Amino acid sequence: MSQLNAMLSKKLLNATTFGQIRLIHSTSQCCAKQVPMSRFDKDSYIPHEKLENNLKIVKNRLNRPLTLSEKILYSHLDDPNGQDIVRGQSYLRLRPDRVGMQDALAQMVMFQFIASGLKKVAVPSTIHCDHLIEAQIDGVKDLARAEDINKEVYSFLSTAAAKYGVGFWKPGSGIIHQIILENYAYPGVLLVGTDSHTVNGGGLGGLCIGVGGADAVDVLADIPWELKCPNVIGVHLTGRLSGWTSPKDVILKVTDILTVKGGTGAIVEYFGPGVDSISCTGMGTICNMGAEIGATTSVFPYNKRMRDYLSATNRKDIADWADESRDLLSADSGAKYDQVIEINLSELEPHVNGPFTPDLSHPISKFAQNVKSNDYPIDLKVGLIGSCTNSSYEDMNRAVSIANQAMKHGLKSKSIFTVTPGSEQIRATIERDGQAEQFRKFGAVVLANACGPCIGQWDRQDVKKGVKNSIISSFNRNFTARNDTNPATHHFLASPEMVTALSIAGRLDFNPLTDELTGADGNTFKLKEPSGDELPSRGFDSGENKYQPPPTDGSNVSISVDPKSQRLQLLTPFNKWDGKDLTDMLVLIKVKGKCTTDHISYAGPWLKYRGHLDNISNNLFIGAINSENNEANKVKNQLTSDWSPVPDTARHYKAKGVNWVAIGEDNYGEGSSREHAALQPRHLGGRAIIVKSFARIHETNLKKQGMLPLTFADPKDYDKIQPTDRISLLDLKSLAP
Repeated sequence: MSQLNAMLSKKLLNATTFGQIRLIHSTSQCCAKQVPMSRFDKDSYIPHEKLENNLKIVKNRLNRPLTLSEKILYSHLDDPNGQDIVRGQSYLRLRPDRVGMQDALAQMVMFQFIASGLKKVAVPSTIHCDHLIEAQIDGVKDLARAEDINKEVYSFLSTAAAKYGVGFWKPGSGIIHQIILENYAYPGVLLVGTDSHTVNGGGLGGLCIGVGGADAVDVLADIPWELKCPNVIGVHLTGRLSGWTSPKDVILKVTDILTVKGGTGAIVEYFGPGVDSISCTGMGTICNMGAEIGATTSVFPYNKRMRDYLSATNRKDIADWADESRDLLSADSGAKYDQVIEINLSELEPHVNGPFTPDLSHPISKFAQNVKSNDYPIDLKVGLIGSCTNSSYEDMNRAVSIANQAMKHGLKSKSIFTVTPGSEQIRATIERDGQAEQFRKFGAVVLANACGPCIGQWDRQDVKKGVKNSIISSFNRNFTARNDTNPATHHFLASPEMVTALSIAGRLDFNPLTDELTGADGNTFKLKEPSGDELPSRGFDSGENKYQPPPTDGSNVSISVDPKSQRLQLLTPFNKWDGKDLTDMLVLIKVKGKCTTDHISYAGPWLKYRGHLDNISNNLFIGAINSENNEANKVKNQLTSDWSPVPDTARHYKAKGVNWVAIGEDNYGEGSSREHAALQPRHLGGRAIIVKSFARIHETNLKKQGMLPLTFADPKDYDKIQPTDRISLLDLKSLAP
């Protein structure tokens, strides 16, 4: 067998070790200005003095100019005096300012925190109910249905939040990333969230990083959080955005340049004169899709556009603090990047990316020809705008400006058209200001303030499964079958205004920059450039208050989980390693090609089991392609010689006491931060995942759950392993950080 490289973090924190965690109380240092982190955290202040002191220590040690991301990261070091700091090599021990959790992953986070025996979370934290609302009819009816069928889960999360000091955003409040941008992100913050698109907060000048649940529990338990010191990729922006070109097109182009794995192990830092032509929420869009290139996170330097947004969202005190802290919130002159990408915004075309991967990029001038030459379905079945990536007030305005032009000529959307507001604040504001009603007149369905179709929570009825078809959205991710469980759906990504324009035409081969439409009167017309205010002139309407603050003392709050529940299941410890080598393990599956966390643990209809480890394990690897037969969810049981679904085979091996491994290719585990993709293999008897390369979050998740994440010393060795082989991992005692 070929030599394997193994990289393990210093601490394997899994269900076997939580009973040993103890909370270490530390004396907090508030900055002299005493600026609260948010209007919901009046007693938790931006630690200005600590950040300044830490940064001074590190700059004296390194004696070189620092990038913006380095300043934010290093100012949050647990030990700035002793920490080894080498980009791409050192493991940093950090003290994040806060934690955000979406409901699908918060269930496992709270179960793990409960197992720790601690009384209260150590940092300001929130839970956001956004993942469990399925798009079926419209926002009002879908929300009511979700509140009914998810009542058990919402009750658990609400009481667990109250007991342990966590803020709780109820169903219908909005998508976690939009609420964080509106309330919790701020320049210079270090925030971790249990969702890969936590990076959205970089649009407000902070480092917001997606993590798995066990990493989040580290922070909640006052344990330093570990992160491999990132490299820094600089994106130098010149020129100005104008016309049809939008912030979405910036990240679609960056994704084209770096591909889905080009940002792995790096923070992407935007700089240059072009930055000031992008709105704050537009910067959020760009940072949001940075998850699609595998980047640790992305960030913009503090500027007036951020100040305007902070002021508009009732955070002028933070804006004033940021104005006085610009040295902390911008890169030093002469700071060096590991790679620099140049983009002239004045020359940037609108782009459409897809299908099946977010890095297959088409400039709009070439898209129609590419559609025809690749035999993509030309008829556009559905257009979808909104989601955490593109649901700002500016996005809604620019899209509705295109819809209104069509309606003036007697046209509506030819394609089914949906609008997903990112938050209750956005929904209430576009209802008040009229955009929502204009969208309805255009033929749109306004969905709930939730993730919905973007994550597969979509009860799609217009196309049968297996039928080849095209959809286009302003979402961030377009993996095979992700949105509607149909592997034949060709999903393309674009800006909201481009989605709207193509939906009017009902075809993918329409270019709104050059092509004409025919109005109801038979006359042709050309769409004018999109336009719209980035912020509401009358201020935001906060809508219905859906926030539950934690009580001062939650010790009397009781939590109960029904042992017979099919939705929730308390965690029991995994077996401790016996110190022996792992020998003669079976190969459960040798995965061929792309293997995202969707392939390992589907979302969509399976989201309801995110709080029940045994039930959700029934979807293990059901989307992965088996190299032995080029089929999904069909592997040969090496003990019986029968062909069976992957989860059934894994359960059979576990019942027989036989350990197994899985084999994969490049960027294994890209996509979501869902730790279920690591918990499920461990639960069903897996011991190691052996691949050519890993995505960052998934590799960490595997380590945290006691699964060995191993990479081939030579990627070609992947070809040597056969599904019938037995694998032994020897001399495990010598593994070191």
